Amino acid sequence: MDFVGRGVPGSEDAPAQRQRRETEVIPVPTGKVKWFDADKGFGFLATDDGQEVFLHSSALPRGVTTVKPGTRMDFGIADGKRGAQALSATVLSTPPSVARNTRKPAEEMAGLTEDLIRLLDGMSNGLRRGHYPDHAHGKKIAAILRTVADELDV
Repeated sequence: MDFVGRGVPGSEDAPAQRQRRETEVIPVPTGKVKWFDADKGFGFLATDDGQEVFLHSSALPRGVTTVKPGTRMDFGIADGKRGAQALSATVLSTPPSVARNTRKPAEEMAGLTEDLIRLLDGMSNGLRRGHYPDHAHGKKIAAILRTVADELDV
């Protein structure tokens, strides 16, 4: 039996109210990582409205084991025994890398890489004959390798 328009109070609006309730969008909290210790497996987020939220490593997206301070995330919140706790966090954006802004120009890295290739080529010839490079030469190659690696890994 259909009660719509039959004098039942509020029955005319019931389907419309149900529709509004079903399509109501609840905003997902967002915030930034204050700190995160990968060894301990937890850290804290600061929501955009200033609330501090506990972040456990189990709430991080699959494959993510650590997050840097300043990383923007969205997450669900549950009230735990000790306060707000993040659930199923998603990384929105990472903070800009300071190292990336201070790295050497590409032209300079090209020259450094060419020098490294020549050094490694000479070293490989000695290794084929069963000889490691002398201590000073080995230190020079290791230092250049570290420099190139540091410039690339930002």
